[in-house]
Amino acid sequence: MVQVQNPQPAAVLPAVDRVLNRPAVQLLLAQYGHTAVANAVRAVLSELRDALRAGASLAPLAVSDAGLAQRVRFHLDTAQAPSLRRVFNLTGTVLHTNLGRALLPAEALAAVQAVMLQPSNLEYDLDAGERGDRDSHVEGLLCELTGAEAATVVNNNAAAVLLVLNTFAARKEVIVSRGELIEIGGAFRIPEIMTRAGCRLREVGTTNRTHRADFEQALGERSAMLLKVHTSNYAIQGFTASVPEKDLAALARERGVPFVVDLGSGTLVDLSRYGLPKEPTPQETLAAGADLVTFSGDKLLGGPQAGIIVGRVDLVKKLKRNHLKRALRVDKMTLAALEAVLRLYRQPEKLAERLPTLRLLTRPAAEIEALARRLEPAVAGAVGELATVSIVSCHSQIGSGALPVDLLPSVALALTPLQLGRGAGTALKRLAAAFRELPVPVIGTVSDGALRFDLRCLEDEHGFAAQLPQLKFGDVK
Repeated sequence: MVQVQNPQPAAVLPAVDRVLNRPAVQLLLAQYGHTAVANAVRAVLSELRDALRAGASLAPLAVSDAGLAQRVRFHLDTAQAPSLRRVFNLTGTVLHTNLGRALLPAEALAAVQAVMLQPSNLEYDLDAGERGDRDSHVEGLLCELTGAEAATVVNNNAAAVLLVLNTFAARKEVIVSRGELIEIGGAFRIPEIMTRAGCRLREVGTTNRTHRADFEQALGERSAMLLKVHTSNYAIQGFTASVPEKDLAALARERGVPFVVDLGSGTLVDLSRYGLPKEPTPQETLAAGADLVTFSGDKLLGGPQAGIIVGRVDLVKKLKRNHLKRALRVDKMTLAALEAVLRLYRQPEKLAERLPTLRLLTRPAAEIEALARRLEPAVAGAVGELATVSIVSCHSQIGSGALPVDLLPSVALALTPLQLGRGAGTALKRLAAAFRELPVPVIGTVSDGALRFDLRCLEDEHGFAAQLPQLKFGDVK
């Protein structure tokens, strides 16, 4: 067999030093630095060398000054691009766990920037001139807003539950209704969290019905806590029964054990005031007799990721003395953002316009429909003859395990590929991929043979429309 040799030998490629000395590449040195540019040049030359060895022919432009500089710049830009990027969330899920949950208000961003750029009194008591408690920056606000005696903050609500269980029930029993043994995102389950906390789970009642007598019969010498878990990520309907919080609180007091309620999402306002479904608040739960309440910061509260614990001062003091508290504590940026968000709650009459989460949840369907009508021609023009674009009614979700059966009327753009038959599915995937490859990726959902963009969370109308001409569909037909 005669081996066909590539008429272009690898020697056609210049040395690394020669490429670095070319004017177009010299301009990159000032922007990216010598080390990064030299590594990029080596990578580009290696790719071209491999192509020659594979029998490919290189056009003169590929080895020209301009061609090599362009390849090197592309390599640098790709390597330097951040992994964590902004996206357009058009999924219809407002608090989307995979897309970052709650958006922070401008006040929170300013507060975070301030403590990032300069030293701060994170754990320093300015009045006493000595070491302080980092919880002090938000504890007063949390007590004011919830009516609690004390509060502490950890890095998420799962951590909050873990800390409470480990502090008060290690090597003892925790009594929970069988219908509240939930699983949250990522297959994290209440029973597993209890095991990690060193507790023993004692289930009572049945999946759909639990009575006070079930708790009374289960309480014994090994019992350390009554735990109620708000089933925020699913709903049981029909023949059901649960024990009111005030009754469980009274029983816990009689038996001398803490009554703890995990609200999961948690909100500091009555959502029904804004035309949204009712969700229990920490204020109401504490008023019903709970000793401790845990909830999230980055869900309905509209703040940064955090696990918030409010309740009795003696119990919170014990939580702070647990060595796990240091491992689970939040940083200065989280505290700064959380403090700024909590301050907004002091003006509830302005909350719906200043807090992004509440603003998006209460956005009128008529406003979303008007947005859809403005964008429909631009989207139709961008997809050309690849798909039809129509305006359809839909329902948004609150998300992140909050109010799972309650939906919000909304409007979406539905992009339906014109290709029929077996190729329709492939065309739909490529259509979705093209939108994800835009400078600011657009994330929608695929259902009923169409790519759907629920516009409830789209506030940057101009930014969305301006990048549509950059859509590249490859071989989508």
